Amino acid sequence: MSEHYDERQARKAYMRKRQGTVFSIAVTALAAALVISLLFYFHVFGLGSIKTAATKPNYGVTVPCVPKDSDGNPVKYVDNNKISVRVINGTQFAGFARAVAEELGTNRNFPNVQTGNWQTGTDKKGNAVYNTSVERTTIYFGKNAIPEAYTVNANFNDAVMIMDDRTDMLVDVVLGATFNDLIDQKDVPSSDTEITSFAGCVAADKITNLPKAIEHDPVEPISTDQSATQ
Repeated sequence: MSEHYDERQARKAYMRKRQGTVFSIAVTALAAALVISLLFYFHVFGLGSIKTAATKPNYGVTVPCVPKDSDGNPVKYVDNNKISVRVINGTQFAGFARAVAEELGTNRNFPNVQTGNWQTGTDKKGNAVYNTSVERTTIYFGKNAIPEAYTVNANFNDAVMIMDDRTDMLVDVVLGATFNDLIDQKDVPSSDTEITSFAGCVAADKITNLPKAIEHDPVEPISTDQSATQ
């Protein structure tokens, strides 16, 4: 009888010891996992840090420098009511351009903001084909509207500026998937502030191979009298 008793006691002792060993290993493994997780979380020794390329000025696209005034200083931001803007929807969301245009016109004093979709051609049946997959909001302008383009750009936080071959004063804003909202009005520079050119900008007359402008009717500068009546 004592032999059976001793055997049962020995078996229980063995099981307790085994369970204790398994528990210790599990705790040690969990502790190790926690330490490793913390190393990644706090990027110790660079662990878990995502290497992202620094955003280049104007997203790496060549942009013209702001022209100088008669005293050799950078020109100032233009009054919104003297800028002709067209907002084009480059996404699949209907009404997107109109909503942004209303904000620019109603609350930011841009006069008679035009809207439209980006027609890129026609299909075999003659139906219009539109570009609805623009990734980044893009501001298109010509060499004669550089200060105006910089002024419009000051209202956006996701736009890339591209100078094309137009010679008139219209500034096109093509809304892309990156657009979320306009910059808060209080953070937009006033018209008495000098414009700061993008780092690495190039003189406008040095930029060649300009892309063709989106089709539009030429727009003349808005006179003081015209802007006063808006």
